[in-house]
Amino acid sequence: MGLNDSFAVNGRFLTQTPTGVQRYALNVLKALDAAQDGGAIMPLLVPPGAADPGLKAFELTEIGKGMKGHAWEQCALPINWRGPLLNLCNTAPTLKREQIVCIHDGNVFAAPDSYSLAFRTAYKTIQPMLVRRSTRIATVSHASARQLARYLPIDAKDIAVLPNGYEHVLHWNADAAQVAPGIVTSIASRSRRYVFALGSRARHKNLALLSTMAAELDALGIDIVVAGGDFGIFSESTAEQHRNVIMAGRVSDDDIAHFLKHALCLAFPSLNEGFGLPVLEAMALGCPVVSSYHSSMAEVCGDAALLASPFDPVQWLKHIEALKTSASLADDLRAKGFVQMQKFSWRETAAGYRELLERPATRLAPPEPPPRPIGKVAVAIATRGRPAVVSQTVRHFLATQTLAPERVILSCVDRSDAGDLADDDRVELILGKPGLPAQRNNALDHLPQGIDVLVFLDDDFVADPNWLATAARAFADESSVVGFTGRVVADGIKGPGIPFAEAVRLVDEAAVSDGPGWERPFSPYGCNMAYRVSAIGDHRFDERLVLYGWLEDRDFGASLAKNGGDLVKCADAYGVHMGVKVGRVSGQRLGYSQVINPIYLRRKGTMTTKQAIGQIWRNMSMNFAKSLSPEPFIDRRGRVKGNLTALIDLLRGKITPERAASLEVPPAKIERLGGGVAR
Repeated sequence: MGLNDSFAVNGRFLTQTPTGVQRYALNVLKALDAAQDGGAIMPLLVPPGAADPGLKAFELTEIGKGMKGHAWEQCALPINWRGPLLNLCNTAPTLKREQIVCIHDGNVFAAPDSYSLAFRTAYKTIQPMLVRRSTRIATVSHASARQLARYLPIDAKDIAVLPNGYEHVLHWNADAAQVAPGIVTSIASRSRRYVFALGSRARHKNLALLSTMAAELDALGIDIVVAGGDFGIFSESTAEQHRNVIMAGRVSDDDIAHFLKHALCLAFPSLNEGFGLPVLEAMALGCPVVSSYHSSMAEVCGDAALLASPFDPVQWLKHIEALKTSASLADDLRAKGFVQMQKFSWRETAAGYRELLERPATRLAPPEPPPRPIGKVAVAIATRGRPAVVSQTVRHFLATQTLAPERVILSCVDRSDAGDLADDDRVELILGKPGLPAQRNNALDHLPQGIDVLVFLDDDFVADPNWLATAARAFADESSVVGFTGRVVADGIKGPGIPFAEAVRLVDEAAVSDGPGWERPFSPYGCNMAYRVSAIGDHRFDERLVLYGWLEDRDFGASLAKNGGDLVKCADAYGVHMGVKVGRVSGQRLGYSQVINPIYLRRKGTMTTKQAIGQIWRNMSMNFAKSLSPEPFIDRRGRVKGNLTALIDLLRGKITPERAASLEVPPAKIERLGGGVAR
């Protein structure tokens, strides 16, 4: 098949400093050139002064004298070429409609701190326009397609996946290296080994993880060799403290080949990657790989690498030590790497682009489903006084989830709270003091090592079978996410409650959400929420918040986000909150908390003034309006009295949320409670 002679290629990348994106474009064109069989020649449109890559099937054509960069691409390119255009490096003219654009990842949205203000402003302006106007969008991995669908107006299924390839590495010559041999020889002369990493100060590359392990690796007789031009990842003081950190500087491809051929492994701890080309390059050169499992890396690595959380240096140390002590493990990874790399070929990717050039609407369906999430997930459920309810929901949950949790922790006050789950060996029963924050904190204190994601579910929440798998994949795809909540299809808390059988039916019949599939920031909703364990650290739920269940969730999530990270809502993880009215709570005490708690959180800095005022106003206006004809299951008049009591305390300067539990309430003035823990 000849190249489509109606298309031209955007060659702006030939004037840019080569990175993975520019390498991709050049290698795709080289593969297209090699496959050309005498057909039409495509114009390769470039700014003045661009280097000629010497490709026979492409005619280098300079346009737009005196212009460069985005100005050239947005103005000179569409003015001088009115026909269809192939763009391989993230951006393209926004005025053109008939074009194909490869957007490599959504990191500018997911990890904006890794980029300058000017860079992310340009990309956040240009890319949504390209997605709306272009004939077709392509990307380099299934993980990248999922990420782009979260931040741009396009569905993942409509993105063509055309990955990187490995063949270019076969032209690297380790024997021609200039810098690497001296460093490698020096390390070997001291009877030491080294792990190799490619340096960048971009935060999402996460090479600072290696500095946290430097002392432990030194004790194992292992150095860290970092090649690349940006050494901001290690401060000068850090480099001085660790004698085993060697900065090789910017080196040639031949030097990289030499380093990889002699390294104990490639260490690739990145948080976000559209593809992760160094992993494939290492495999092609017979270098074992220890990689993060985030974003595309699990997809690229398959079973040919040792995978670890990019937030857990202990896992990395174990993997690296295992490679140092086991030659058979290293040989096994090399053999698997040679097999894995052949799944990613520039030749096949070029064939995909040829197909798109001829028929832009071609589906190019994924050859295989994305890998299952690797992170370990635990589930914590706090319950009290509702054994029949929790038994139904937990048994249904364990029987239906497509991703089995590593641990299900049932946090109770008394053994009887667990009902017949107390004797179920799939559930860990723990006992402690009452109250939702206290019971959740007890679960946190009993969390085993190695858990990556902790899910909190109410005991009356019925989850879609893919809830855990969806959450785990979101945390793996998006390293910036620290808190996650799903979509509530129906919430019985707003009415008399939803029976279990009805909740199951509603979940089974739930339709695709009409609203946004990915929202951030979004405060986690306690009946179904999850957190990254590495972000939790010493944070705990505030036990002063004795009533008003949702606000302790908001407080906990906001306290994590203060340290950096996103709180998100994902419509693909959904379920029904039954809102069972079994426990009993004073309307007056609840009304008190509806006013005091938002003020308390405003003082803590986990709610804004606007949010606190809005929360109080909505609660009080609803209570006063409905107190004339209250619902049979809600003590509206008691809530009004509690609201007024809280306002009086505020005027006196008393902001003590725990006072709600000690208010004197006549026994008759109680209402049925819907939520996770009866108080």
